Amino acid sequence: MGQQQLLLIVLGAIIVGLAVVVGINMFGSSAEQANIDAVRSDVLTFASSAQAFYKKPEMLGGGGNSFIDSDGDQVDFTKVNFPADSVNGTYAENANGTYQLTVTGTQVTVDARPSSHPTTGDSLIQAQVTAGNISWVTD
Repeated sequence: MGQQQLLLIVLGAIIVGLAVVVGINMFGSSAEQANIDAVRSDVLTFASSAQAFYKKPEMLGGGGNSFIDSDGDQVDFTKVNFPADSVNGTYAENANGTYQLTVTGTQVTVDARPSSHPTTGDSLIQAQVTAGNISWVTD
């Protein structure tokens, strides 16, 4: 009877160990996906604010139907109050990731990199913002 009980205890410990490993892997995947979702949300927040800048008259501090106003000032993270720890015009960084803008008069391209993939090339999220559309180039 002692050997059978010992065998059941060892088997139970193996099952619990496997369950813990699977749980840790699932948590890691969920955390990574949550980070990507947060970056996509940040990009959408910026995109809607950039569209508001585009449509707002220049007299009120907007672009007057352009992402670049007549003074040459372009939409950037400081003009739309983007929530970031570090902002430098067309570059911003927060806990979710890093963001870079490329601005023309009719389009803004946002390149975002989640903090869970700081240097991997395939983790770049890119969106193009126009006056009436936000399209995901890569995600």
